Amino acid sequence: MRKTLLLTTCLLLTQLSSFGQAVEERSIDETIDSIFTPISNFATSIIFYPLLTIQGVEVPFILLWLIIGAVFFTFYLNFINIRGFKTAIDIVKGKYTKADDPGEVTHFQALATALSGTVGLGNIAGVAVAISMGGPGATFWMIIFGLFSMSSKFVECALGVRFRDEHADGTVSGGAMYYLRKGLAQKGMGRLGIFLAGFFAVMTIGASFAGGNMFQINQAAEQVIGITGGEDTFLGQQTWAFGLIVAVLVGIVIIGGIQSIARVTEKIVPFMCGIYLISAIAVIIVNIGQVPEAFARIVEGAIGGNAMAGGLIGTLIVGMQRATFSNEAGVGSAAIAHSAVKTSEPVTEGFVASLEPFVDTVVVCTMTALVIVISGLYEGETDGISLTSDAFATVISWFPYVLAIAVLLFAFSTMISWSYYGVKAWTYIFGDSPVSVIAYKVIFCGFIVIGASVSLEPLIGFGDGMLFAMSLPNIIGCYILVPLVKKDMQSFLRRIKEDEIEVYK
Repeated sequence: MRKTLLLTTCLLLTQLSSFGQAVEERSIDETIDSIFTPISNFATSIIFYPLLTIQGVEVPFILLWLIIGAVFFTFYLNFINIRGFKTAIDIVKGKYTKADDPGEVTHFQALATALSGTVGLGNIAGVAVAISMGGPGATFWMIIFGLFSMSSKFVECALGVRFRDEHADGTVSGGAMYYLRKGLAQKGMGRLGIFLAGFFAVMTIGASFAGGNMFQINQAAEQVIGITGGEDTFLGQQTWAFGLIVAVLVGIVIIGGIQSIARVTEKIVPFMCGIYLISAIAVIIVNIGQVPEAFARIVEGAIGGNAMAGGLIGTLIVGMQRATFSNEAGVGSAAIAHSAVKTSEPVTEGFVASLEPFVDTVVVCTMTALVIVISGLYEGETDGISLTSDAFATVISWFPYVLAIAVLLFAFSTMISWSYYGVKAWTYIFGDSPVSVIAYKVIFCGFIVIGASVSLEPLIGFGDGMLFAMSLPNIIGCYILVPLVKKDMQSFLRRIKEDEIEVYK
């Protein structure tokens, strides 16, 4: 596995070395894009290979894999996504947590770190992509899948804490790599667990470079360039320079590890969500009379006459795909951040993690969708962050400047969180030495520069490919180990009911 990843890195570096030869004929941005696009197309063709075709629409196996998993966990845990909501809030507030519990960060910090990795440009640009490709109806399926995916998050994050490694210095390492290896070994499937854990780690590294990094900086750069004069400016012609500036800032934060990341995200996440949601609410209030019609378009586009006539499957697929990219439920990424929480009750972090898809997809994505649908601009040619920006600007002319700030914060927080996910996967394969950690962080920052320069379409394909591939081993492990989660969940809820758990706040 190590040899394969090293070989891949060498090949990538060989490709990057061609910049010097190509720069005389093409700009640096064009050269980066020409190298990255075929890599993205290859990854996408494998990960999203269609399992079947319905009404002329190709249905990739990976999407069915995620949907079926989320629905199964919801029914198996007796709709814990709904009935455990209040308990989750209490845990985030610290009601059942002792100050000296093992771990590195509080429940709120773990939630903020994980949310900073999910509440990002997937909620802004991703929703715009979904609506421009699948129409307003895609929003409906994003919401539905967001509710079911709360259960997937519950399972994977409870397992992440249950099977984490606690080191002598007080730090911890956790995530799907660990519960796949250790959990399946307990079930007598040690070899399968080792293979699945290694595959997951490699895909996590790829996803940290792509969806958790390059997509974020790409859309942030587009928004900043759009409000500073467009493509004819220096940044417009040399977007790699913008990426370089952000890479330096990200590097400063991620050197400090999870505690440094948590301190930053617990401040950024509430602030950036507040800015964005207040702006969205303002647009909705101004157009309050159009809100019922907007919801009607969303429902009609999802299950109405036009959808049943042939667009249902396409709309559903787009909605589910963008929802997964947005909240990452079933992928296993958030379990890495949640594993660092201070707790002696692993299942408590399952409750906390279940809040992520609700905040991310049901609340933030719905707000974005309403603004876009009300504007009616989704019927044009604009997509991605530009569509969202233009939709807000129909009511708040200066909002693109506010959005630029929000986008930078979204992108920055997502990148620093995903750097933590990636470094944990990297050290799982290459070892936890200082040299190994620094090597990953340098490469990660290098991909920020690359991400600022490539075009959106191949970036979405590559990011989706790596992210969705993580779900293959992760959900297999969750199916096998979910009985342990259910047992812990039932015990915890029973002890709360019988006042056997001490209350601290």
